[in-house]
Amino acid sequence: MLSVNELNEIRRNLHQIPEVALQEFKTQAYLVKIISRFNQQYLQIKTCPAMPTALLVHVQGSNPKKTIGYRADIDALPIQEKTALPFSSQNPGQMHACGHDIHMTVALGILSYYSEHQPQDNLLFFFQPAEESKNGGKLAYEQGIFTDQWRLDEFFALHVTPDLPVGTIGCCLGTLFAGAAEVNIDLYGQDGHAAYPQRGNDMVVAAAAMIGQIQTIVSRSIDPIEGGVITIGKLRAGKIRNAIAGHARLEGTIRGLTQTMIEQIEQRLQDVTQGIAQSFGAKVEIEFNQGGYWPVENNSEITTEFIDYLKKNPEVNYQATPPAMTGEDFGYLLAKIPGTMFWLGVEDTSQLHSATFSPQEKAIMTGVKTMIGFLQKHM
Repeated sequence: MLSVNELNEIRRNLHQIPEVALQEFKTQAYLVKIISRFNQQYLQIKTCPAMPTALLVHVQGSNPKKTIGYRADIDALPIQEKTALPFSSQNPGQMHACGHDIHMTVALGILSYYSEHQPQDNLLFFFQPAEESKNGGKLAYEQGIFTDQWRLDEFFALHVTPDLPVGTIGCCLGTLFAGAAEVNIDLYGQDGHAAYPQRGNDMVVAAAAMIGQIQTIVSRSIDPIEGGVITIGKLRAGKIRNAIAGHARLEGTIRGLTQTMIEQIEQRLQDVTQGIAQSFGAKVEIEFNQGGYWPVENNSEITTEFIDYLKKNPEVNYQATPPAMTGEDFGYLLAKIPGTMFWLGVEDTSQLHSATFSPQEKAIMTGVKTMIGFLQKHM
């Protein structure tokens, strides 16, 4: 099994070669290089022509009754690193600012153990591209990666968080991450001269009315106990100050704790935008794009067992965590395959997706030992 020093070295090497969605070729090559050093007796490696940076490793069980999956995302963000670490990113404008280098390292630590200690059930490690954008989990599922020998009965994954003490494991029943969908709204009226507003149809005014009305969807159409978020983060209209704008574009995001809630918000957005457009004599076009960023809804039975293990393990500092409104494409996979996602505390003053994010490496071995211990009990 990989030692603490070996795990830290792997993490630092991965940190230096961040690559954005579907471009993770050097990352994949490095993963293969490390895995090739493990005992190969129980291992089978698979790549996917339809998704060339994806990597799967099957571990043959001694008496398998099911196949348990473990996912680690491998892509980075288009962020210029500002940590000044000696192992900072060597790729300008790209950084592992979401901790995926930690995710991969934990997965390699678990895999190294099971390459030497044959598990009872089959294990499948999925090193997934394109989590940050392009919904790699959904792409992989739709490409049929998880079929035949590679079919999964359960799925597990973790995500680091700077908000928990180093090595703390956070989890909850139900939703861990909200689902996220993009929304684009185009309003079409009539250009005109600012001095003759009656001859045009002003989409700045229509957009202002629409934004105000959109804010009532969550406050008046959604159960306040469940919660949801609609944010219009971008508005573009007009070309010059003394002209009536005949077109306005609103761009925003929807967040919800269940897929049903997201679909309800989307339907109310359709109703509200159509109504506002009609009242202003305008044409409206609305576009939704959710992709694979569904809510991460933990399976009740599996997660109850996982949390019970954490509570009874004296070596684990478990903390119940509330749902987060951030998105994660593991939610799509959990909608297809039952499983659990959990937090790994890495304690940092900088937040995820920031240029100064620097997770504490001491958490890596905690993640490795926690998952190995649970899998041993679970199998």
